Amino acid sequence: MKEHLEKTQERRSSNELIQHMLKERNQLLSLLLKVSEEGSEGAPVKSVADLEEFNQVLVDYIAAGHFGLYERISEGKERRKAVSEQAVEIYPRIEQTTEITLAFDEKYNPDNSDNALHNFQEDLSMLGEELTTRIELEDKLIQLLLEPK
Repeated sequence: MKEHLEKTQERRSSNELIQHMLKERNQLLSLLLKVSEEGSEGAPVKSVADLEEFNQVLVDYIAAGHFGLYERISEGKERRKAVSEQAVEIYPRIEQTTEITLAFDEKYNPDNSDNALHNFQEDLSMLGEELTTRIELEDKLIQLLLEPK
């Protein structure tokens, strides 16, 4: 009985982490679209506030996965072998997207006085491709986490 309760709590915790991460993801994708439309045709982003909000949500999304979902798995709190194996397989590529994301944030953070937007569209496009890869990998892991077993 105690083991069943622990499994139920772990699943609830995983589901809460996933829901939080997906909420952050949806907000991020909405802001990505907004910022990319503002910066289209070579024009800089019209609103520094929009770029600042995008960067904040971008970092929050990365942190939600890294410090929530992946940390839980890396600490051995995930008992399902398929989930752990999938996490080990995809984590190096996820880590690569994290590094690219943080570099983007550092380069385009409104607090950065060297904030030149002349390569913004190209960098945003590359970031979008990396986020697509990350989302595809995360979805594989999420699907395993949500499977009843």
